[in-house]
Amino acid sequence: MDLHVRYEGNDDPDKCTARRLAGFNDAELHRSTRSTPPGIVLNPFAERALSPADAEHFDRLVALDCTWTTAEKEAFDLDGIHRSLPFLVASNPVNYGTPFQLNTVEAFAGGLCILGEREQAETVLSYFSWGETFLDLNDEPLRRYAACEDSSDVVAIQDEYLVEED
Repeated sequence: MDLHVRYEGNDDPDKCTARRLAGFNDAELHRSTRSTPPGIVLNPFAERALSPADAEHFDRLVALDCTWTTAEKEAFDLDGIHRSLPFLVASNPVNYGTPFQLNTVEAFAGGLCILGEREQAETVLSYFSWGETFLDLNDEPLRRYAACEDSSDVVAIQDEYLVEED
């Protein structure tokens, strides 16, 4: 699956996972919305959750790389189908253990696993010392989400984890 990033460039370049993926030729960065190709857009504000059924629409995942403080106001005017990721826990050093606060590579890895591309998820995470931890922390939910038929099934499973969190 092709990985594309609408790259805002407003975060610390030394910690930017999208830039590292691009450096390994595993993602393509785009500086404008117009140059970003359509795909499955990983949008934390989308109304529908990503599910395996979405794989039939595109062979491309698109993420917006920006700081969490500006994520909501940044343009999600990207072409494609917008999907949110279900409950997953960050493993990166900045947001370790925080639900829903994934960085770009974690979002891609979560999306890839849900879409049945776990091997590619392992590859993109391998560039980070904490990458394998993401898969370990989220192993059960990722496998369950990947076995779902559609978005409503994913949300039902997510709800189980959210009840446990409360």
